[in-house]
Amino acid sequence: MPRVPQTLDAEAVRSWCAGALAALGREREEIDAINVYPVADGDTGTNLYLTVESAARAADEAFAKRSPQAPDVAEIIRAMAHGALIGARGNSGTILSQLLRGMSAVLAEGGDGDHLARALASAAEAARRAVAHPVEGTLLTVADAAAAACAAGGELVTVARNAHDGARTALDATPGQLDVLRRAGVVDAGGRGLVAVLGALVEALTGETPAPSAEPPHAPVVLGDCPPEGGPGGPAYEVIYLLEADDTAVETLKARLDALGDSLVVVGGDGLWNVHVHVDDAGAAVEAGVEAGRPYRIRVTHFEARPEPAGRAVVAVLPGDGLAGLCAEAGATTLVARPGETPTGTDLAEAIRRAHAREVVLLPNDTELRQIAAAAAEQARAEGIRVALIPTRAAVQGIAALAVHEPDRRFDEDVVAMTAAAGATRYAELAVAERQSFTSAGVCQAGDVLGLIEGDVAVIGQDLTATAVTVLDRMLSAGGELVTLVVADDTPAALATTLEQHVRTTYLAVDTTVYHAGDGAPPLLIGVE
Repeated sequence: MPRVPQTLDAEAVRSWCAGALAALGREREEIDAINVYPVADGDTGTNLYLTVESAARAADEAFAKRSPQAPDVAEIIRAMAHGALIGARGNSGTILSQLLRGMSAVLAEGGDGDHLARALASAAEAARRAVAHPVEGTLLTVADAAAAACAAGGELVTVARNAHDGARTALDATPGQLDVLRRAGVVDAGGRGLVAVLGALVEALTGETPAPSAEPPHAPVVLGDCPPEGGPGGPAYEVIYLLEADDTAVETLKARLDALGDSLVVVGGDGLWNVHVHVDDAGAAVEAGVEAGRPYRIRVTHFEARPEPAGRAVVAVLPGDGLAGLCAEAGATTLVARPGETPTGTDLAEAIRRAHAREVVLLPNDTELRQIAAAAAEQARAEGIRVALIPTRAAVQGIAALAVHEPDRRFDEDVVAMTAAAGATRYAELAVAERQSFTSAGVCQAGDVLGLIEGDVAVIGQDLTATAVTVLDRMLSAGGELVTLVVADDTPAALATTLEQHVRTTYLAVDTTVYHAGDGAPPLLIGVE
């Protein structure tokens, strides 16, 4: 049997952080889907995930700084709490960061069961103090119940299990405490996230995965069925920022922000605070922070201006308006890469935002865009969007990936299927040489037709059609079931017809599909699956 620890050590804390992040990653979509309070904006699971991600990263950095020795438990506990504070997102993420901060002071003194019980009580009290107007049936209620369930102390694992059981029981009761939850038929989203975090603590100590929470008594809400607290009848903006200020200035700030709006949560201490509030005048909320100290990492979200985010979207970079239009008809958000105008990371990040989805699959469709796309994806993740970058190297790979895209299946499964489809598609391109140069197939002259297979020049010819046939034959010599031809507007109309006929007569079991790329695309793109 595995050894059951009697005290929390640094490795157990790091395992707890990693486990909590994994648990929230698994449950993020479901938590987002039941998010109806204080605003039905479908991002509580994402905000909790990003908050814990910051805490886990800080814990890993604490280990890296001490390597090869492990840090002491006080050091990693403080690192975890600080990481959560600076990375806190949304109402629930901000409260969770205060819970971790409230635990850290007690756990830094000792990691046995009695200290854990005291830490949970301290955390619940600190979180409740941080919220201007506490509401029952929320994460605060679940935190109180967790602390009460283990107040007697005892062995470390017993305390952790009792806290988790108490939180789970309280979570199941939240629909009876808050009307908006009862009408939607869901439990509190933030409370469910806290249950996942406490369950990860039990798993880190025992190696056993706790039983999941009971299902809510009614069918889960579909976002939009339940009127949001923000928007009409509520504040229009969510404002979040980190603030460097002393305690006296923060007390004054709280009073001012409380008068401006609602859902006020101010957490932190020792000169660094995380401020969260819903207001109609975002400028006034930021100005209040400027008067109190130095606000930074300012984030403003306009509730009323945003339509309900889609569950998932595909963002694709395409060479030509025609191909972009085709992919847009298939449901993708597109960005046209025109000749000599390589999209920037800002362009890609804006396209991801324009997709307005909680999950985005990004298809750069160009080898040279891979690093730019990776930077844009990272920027979008920092804004709370889950992004998967599939490193497609050509438009035909992007088309193959889009063809198997199914937004109703799980995100990871969809990404795997799209990646497999792209990877199974070999690609080629025809281009016209602009000058004499050395290539992998020999020296070419200006005006020669170049046949590139997988990015390398494989054929040099003088006739577009003859070169295309040679390239196609080389690709099909390795087998294939489907040929995709993408032709530009200025490509001779007979080219696609000739290639289709060639495939039909030479490769009896191979099908052919033709798309028109429009202006600005290479003369011919070929894909073989």
